[in-house]
Amino acid sequence: MNMHYMIRGIAGSLILLSLALGSWYSPYFYLFTAFVGLNLLQSSFTRWCLMEDILEKAGVARKER
Repeated sequence: MNMHYMIRGIAGSLILLSLALGSWYSPYFYLFTAFVGLNLLQSSFTRWCLMEDILEKAGVARKER
């Protein structure tokens, strides 16, 4: 699987999870939703994504160069 598909899947899952936790437990979980969204936004401008580094160091996927 390509790394960018993995990142999209992870980001989407984290957003849905934090929205569910925010509605069930505490609205403070919405801050995590905002954090994931801001990271997606900054990676579109800077072309650097922390999740890429994490996946590469874990040996799950390689960066596309």
